[in-house]
Amino acid sequence: MKEFLQKLIQAETTAEKGELAAAQIISAELSRSGIDSQIDSWDQSRANIIAQVKSPGRKAALLFLCHLDVVEPGQAGWRHPPFAAVESGGKIHGRGSTDMKGGIAAIVTAIRQIVDAGTRLQGDIILLCAAGEETDSCGAKRFVHNWKTMPKLAGVVVTEPTDFQVVTAHRGLLWLKVTTKGKAAHGSTPELGINAIASMRWLLNEMENYKIPFQPHHLLGQCSMSINTITGGKAINIVPDNCTIGVDIRTLPTQNHQDIVKDFEKIFAKLRQKSSQFAAEVSMVRDVEALETDCSCGFVRGFCSVVGTDQTKAVGFTTDGPYFASLGAPVVIFGPGKSELCHKPDEYIDVVDVEKGAELYKKIILKFLS
Repeated sequence: MKEFLQKLIQAETTAEKGELAAAQIISAELSRSGIDSQIDSWDQSRANIIAQVKSPGRKAALLFLCHLDVVEPGQAGWRHPPFAAVESGGKIHGRGSTDMKGGIAAIVTAIRQIVDAGTRLQGDIILLCAAGEETDSCGAKRFVHNWKTMPKLAGVVVTEPTDFQVVTAHRGLLWLKVTTKGKAAHGSTPELGINAIASMRWLLNEMENYKIPFQPHHLLGQCSMSINTITGGKAINIVPDNCTIGVDIRTLPTQNHQDIVKDFEKIFAKLRQKSSQFAAEVSMVRDVEALETDCSCGFVRGFCSVVGTDQTKAVGFTTDGPYFASLGAPVVIFGPGKSELCHKPDEYIDVVDVEKGAELYKKIILKFLS
């Protein structure tokens, strides 16, 4: 299992390099137990991998959802090279070790061990390792749209790192691109142009007073908004004709994302009343609904009994889970690794946690499918 995890990390599945190499590694690992899989690839390097361990179908299936992609390692120094997958001190170090190739290694190992043991299941195991969760959820959306023969699902298990806490709710995600428009002119005659950066300053000042309307959620608390990128201008001697910010908004189950977009458009209209030269537009970059699974449903109660807890949890981060909630199945997020290590330098996962994850996934499969 350690060697398999190291290969997955070494595949370096950033947005630039794609997921195909990791999908091929998983396919080879599954084939060692005679498990067929299908790689759905596009754009040369993007890929999902789907495997289905079939049964008589007397029970509803379990779908395990993983993502293959990782975020870039960033510019900060790492103790070990981010894609070397160094084993040290009982840990596997590297980008993606926790988020979430440790979870992939655990569930693939669990499925292989069940198949190798000749266990007769009454419901199908479905494994999806998807592309693009960190950027646009392209793999999850592609799978839900294209796969027409899905059996009835008892539940969906997202193998994200939760440190073995059972997560049933998370906030939604709304990424907006907001661009102010101007008119280019020579830097020596700025009065002949319209400075888009100056327009953005007016907008940012206005946004200081904007609060997204919401009712606090009993599990998820408040929504949040953070302006995390800004770009503008082409050269120091040209009045900029556009300036763009990226806005990261985390939403609650009761919030409508279109209403938030309309609020931005109202702010634009207000600024146009102050200056006829102000012009701006807003577009959605990414849009994922919040997740809230009924904690009292039979699937969650049964899941908790297997992993030895009577508590569920809500988190602030977002997963691909909501796309599968749309299929009518309860969604639980549960996996090895500490979420606070995600997207940071010196990411690692404890080998014992990956091993524990495999054992718990086996118990979950046997609980619901045997």
